[in-house]
Amino acid sequence: MEILVYIILAVAIFIVSFLLGIGIGNKRVLSSLKQKKEELESEIRNKEKEIEEKLEKAEEEAKTLKQKELVEAKEEIHKLRQQFDMEVKQQKEELKATEERLIKKEENLDKKEENLEKLKEKLESQHEKVKTLEVQLETKLNEIAKMSEEEAKEIVINEARGKYETEIAQKFKEIKDHYEEDSKKYARWVITTAIQRYASDITNEITTSTVSLPTDDMKGRIIGREGRNIRTFEKLTGTDLIIDDTPEMVVISSFNPLRREIAKRTLEMLVADGRIHPARIEELYEKSKKEIEEYIKEVGKEAVMRVGIKQPHMEIVKLLGRLKFRTSYGQDVLEHSIEVSQFAGLMASELGLNVELAKRAALLHDLGKAIDHEVEGSHALVGGQIARRYGEKLEVVNAIQYHHNEVDPMTPEAVLVGASDALSASRPGARKETLENYIRRIEQLEEIAKSFRYVDKAYAIQAGRELRIIVQPDKVEDEIAEKLAHDISVQIEEKVQYPGVIKVTVIREKRSVSYAS
Repeated sequence: MEILVYIILAVAIFIVSFLLGIGIGNKRVLSSLKQKKEELESEIRNKEKEIEEKLEKAEEEAKTLKQKELVEAKEEIHKLRQQFDMEVKQQKEELKATEERLIKKEENLDKKEENLEKLKEKLESQHEKVKTLEVQLETKLNEIAKMSEEEAKEIVINEARGKYETEIAQKFKEIKDHYEEDSKKYARWVITTAIQRYASDITNEITTSTVSLPTDDMKGRIIGREGRNIRTFEKLTGTDLIIDDTPEMVVISSFNPLRREIAKRTLEMLVADGRIHPARIEELYEKSKKEIEEYIKEVGKEAVMRVGIKQPHMEIVKLLGRLKFRTSYGQDVLEHSIEVSQFAGLMASELGLNVELAKRAALLHDLGKAIDHEVEGSHALVGGQIARRYGEKLEVVNAIQYHHNEVDPMTPEAVLVGASDALSASRPGARKETLENYIRRIEQLEEIAKSFRYVDKAYAIQAGRELRIIVQPDKVEDEIAEKLAHDISVQIEEKVQYPGVIKVTVIREKRSVSYAS
């Protein structure tokens, strides 16, 4: 019993302990579960917070990305718009250009149509004229049938001349203007060719100088070893030294008389000295050059003293001296200038004009001939430029440039210079032309001019260097006058032999006269 009691107590204790253990375990489990729940809830809250933060960040990133994409989209739209505007502008310009071309074509077509209409009207008018002309010709043929052949020919020629003379003259003027520049170039070519091909006694006379030698052996010494002496001489002097079979003589050739004179003096001193080598040639050339320069100064000063004017600038004096070595148609240019100055002074004195001005301008009037190729232009204009450069008065410059009628005269003294120049040049014997030939040429010029229609009077002036023709003004128009001058100049070239140039001037002057009584 007791054992049973003990057993029951033990079982009871066991059961109670078991239940207590289960309760305690459950409590622990519940506490653990509760703790885990709290941890889970805390973790969930953390996760939710993290998710919220990520969502906020994602929203911000999305907003930034959206703004960036919007900016890029706007830029792309702007670029596309600019490109579109450029394409539109280009298309508009092309369209405008096309439109302008079409307008021009349309205008051209209108003009062509208008020209065609005018041409048509002109052709119709010409057709009517032809019909009228046919009737007139038929009438005249009937009249001609009663005339001789010569009479009929004369009538036809006169009618054609009267009808088409103006048109021919106009066409001539057009052709002349068109080919004037080409004719100048061709003329230069012709003159150059003529100079190269021309060979006469006068060319030899005015372009060469001779130097006598003591013996023919001297020619070999002048040539030198392998030609070094003659090469040095020609290079320094600018001349050609001709050594041929002519006994005891050599020839110096050059178009420049001043160079030729320096070369001649140099060679004469070399021959007299006997020592001929490049260094000695150069030494004697410089000596000859200085002597010639001094001689030129002295000659220029002597010319100024002979004329009796104040000495001009020394450079002008030198140029005057150089004229001593120039000739014009065989006439010494310096002596000619002195003669012109004396003539001008005498005439100015008789007329009560400025004698000093007349003499000064006359002495310097051919100053341009002292210049070689340094300055281009006629010698009258070049001489005036030189005088102006060295301080001469405007009146002197004008007189120099006027003496060949290239400018208008400013003073009566200028006219006197031109007249004195013509007087000196035309003096029989001054330029190797006889008085008989001179008079014959003057008469021939006037006869040629008077042989043309409409010519009333003709005068050869300026020593035969100018032909002035007065025509009937009511029968000659400007175009016909120009053609008449050309035709007369052609006749003169064919029929007259003369030095230099002859100027043909046709004067057409209409004068109306009335008298009151």
